[in-house]
Amino acid sequence: MKLRTVIVDDERMARTRLRRMLEKDPEVEIVAECEDGLAAVAVVQEQEPDLLLLDIQMPEMDGFGVLDALGPERTPEVVFVTAYDEHAIRAFDEHALDYLMKPVAPERFTKMLARVRERRGKAKQDSLFEMLAQRKADNRAARLMVKNGERTSFIAPEEIDWVEAAGNYAILHLGKRTHILRETMSALETQLVGDVFCRVSRSAILNLRRVRELQSVSPGEHVAILTDGQRIGISRSLREVEEKLRHV
Repeated sequence: MKLRTVIVDDERMARTRLRRMLEKDPEVEIVAECEDGLAAVAVVQEQEPDLLLLDIQMPEMDGFGVLDALGPERTPEVVFVTAYDEHAIRAFDEHALDYLMKPVAPERFTKMLARVRERRGKAKQDSLFEMLAQRKADNRAARLMVKNGERTSFIAPEEIDWVEAAGNYAILHLGKRTHILRETMSALETQLVGDVFCRVSRSAILNLRRVRELQSVSPGEHVAILTDGQRIGISRSLREVEEKLRHV
């Protein structure tokens, strides 16, 4: 996806110089050029660009006025391009990504574009992680619904000691009670596994808050002992299970 860019400067020669440098990069799209701050505000609100190359000293509305008018929610990545260095501190206080001095050297301009792309890439990655985390959270069951004949029971995850695989079914162990649920372990794993639950083998998911201790019964063979004395085999990395237990 191209880097959609708006150039804002009241000097035609300055805009031309920036445009020529941008045109050398095939991954940049210049969506507009503006010669004053008022026009810049309107263009950014309409076009929603990725990058704003912004002069500071302009008639009617300066560069900082543009940012104030847009507000943080509507402001793209901002790089100030100016002939004056006394505004640098305020520029970075306004969260500008970069501050270029006129006339801008091509090498410095190329470095600026790399910084913009790096920032955008990180923002996309962070957004993706947040989306996946939210999707995982949404998939976790508030309560599990278990049908038994004419009766339907609702079980809160924290009631479960452990889950045992039984073909296409799962057996929920709750103290001395058990419930059979028509769910695969993989389906239950997406609903339960998190900070509290951990799948320790193909056939067992444990509520880590019910684990009293871990034992090695032979080289490479380990078991989890629950608070009621039940012993559950572990085929997952013991170190991973220990790390999860440290945080519950």
